[in-house]
Amino acid sequence: MELLKINKVNKIENKKIQITGSKSETNRLLILQQLYDNLKIENPSVSDDSLVLQKALVSSENEINISHAGTAMRFLTAYFATQENREVILTGSDRMKNRPIKILVDALRFLGAEIQYLEKEGYPPLKISGKKLVKDFVEIQGDVSSQYISALLLIAPKLPNGIKLKFKGEVTSVPYIKMTLSLLSNIGIEFDWKDNIITILPQYAIKNKTIVVESDWSSASYFYSLVALSPNSEIQLASYRKNSLQGDADLFNIYKKLGVQTIFKENTIILKNANTLIPKNLELDLINTPDLAQTVAVTCFGLGISCKLTGLHTLKIKETDRLVALKTEIEKLGGKVNITDNSIQVFSSAVINKNISIATYHDHRMAMAFAPLALKGPIQIEDPEVVSKSYPNFWNDFEKITQ
Repeated sequence: MELLKINKVNKIENKKIQITGSKSETNRLLILQQLYDNLKIENPSVSDDSLVLQKALVSSENEINISHAGTAMRFLTAYFATQENREVILTGSDRMKNRPIKILVDALRFLGAEIQYLEKEGYPPLKISGKKLVKDFVEIQGDVSSQYISALLLIAPKLPNGIKLKFKGEVTSVPYIKMTLSLLSNIGIEFDWKDNIITILPQYAIKNKTIVVESDWSSASYFYSLVALSPNSEIQLASYRKNSLQGDADLFNIYKKLGVQTIFKENTIILKNANTLIPKNLELDLINTPDLAQTVAVTCFGLGISCKLTGLHTLKIKETDRLVALKTEIEKLGGKVNITDNSIQVFSSAVINKNISIATYHDHRMAMAFAPLALKGPIQIEDPEVVSKSYPNFWNDFEKITQ
């Protein structure tokens, strides 16, 4: 296995980094572009996930392998269910075959879709026989992955009768649902969200539209971590908007607690270590921003403070069980960690073991979240190229600002 050895980083260079377009926005827009061919996308994500989805959407193959791309699996399941006279087998990596999809398949079947499990009940691979879905009402649990919900919302305007999507129970991943609805609105599709029902009417055409994708806030988190761990440091990231559609834009509020000031200037954010007092213990509910959990946990460990992060029930079904992975790797570095099914608690530690090899478990966020600890001493990252899933240029950008 390839191993990246990172020497101790002494300080952060004040340079400007152009972050790739948001993976979350891009993937939603790729589905919409396939449904409305006069939609143009600028500054799209160049992540593996987005490239896999883009390739699958234009493929004429009968079997499509999306590897580890979870968003692609969910969005394509809904998309191909609506493609009349097309039969597709959707498969993926071994890990993908153990990531549940039953909730989405049940909802699509309720709408009239024809989907079969080819191996294990409730999991990919799937055989999808596309057809016209004429039912317009479906119920889904509100506390499930937002990707299930977004998959249904994205196909809704092209269904003959649109869709009424009713949530059962509390809705948890609200920012990602709002992102999907905002993108629909941006291309001229109207929706109504009253109480626990989202209604989208059918719309067969849109006006010509170009959407510029904002840079990815999740990818910015690793630079927030670097600045938090480096006194007197400052860097600039482009291209970001203060009124972002991305839930992870809450980064600037979270890292304010960890001493990082965010200055919005035109389409750039300036991150400054404000050298302020930080709490000895940080408690956060990350129900709306679970993808930030790894970065925040590692930052707190690097700062020598305790943290308790909750709202993380979806992390157990990602590329790996992220809570178990975090516990294992932080403890290798000398930390003490407790986890439950939806939380992680990292205890303050004055010791960070040097030259530890961090396993990444085929998970891009594990590689990038631990890299900033090079400010505390040399560290090794296994399978460093895994970052291509969301941020292919990460190591180049990391090298650009570290010395």
